[in-house]
Amino acid sequence: MPASHLAHWDWSPKRLIEWGLSIGVATGGLIQKLLERFKHPEHGYRSSLGLPSLSKRYGKDRLEAACALALTLSTCQYRHVKDILASGRDQVKPATADLWSSPEHDYVRGVGYYQ
Repeated sequence: MPASHLAHWDWSPKRLIEWGLSIGVATGGLIQKLLERFKHPEHGYRSSLGLPSLSKRYGKDRLEAACALALTLSTCQYRHVKDILASGRDQVKPATADLWSSPEHDYVRGVGYYQ
């Protein structure tokens, strides 16, 4: 068997998901989505096995935040997680969007005007 195939021999979908869950719920969920994308889970190994290297490079907390953001955006691909980490988007706090309400004016006709 070629060396590139032997590297995947020790991994199983269950082991990959368990590794992801050891980082956090979002990472485990992302790995599960990566494996579900393909008819054969083995086709998702390469993408899934890229996440541990991202964990070493950026840290477990940042990887978990990036995976959570990727799941929120429904972009469950390795390259999207890598791009989120590289751009630092995982460290940006989401802005709290206040609900907009119209200010009171004298020239607003109101509901009764249209009946």
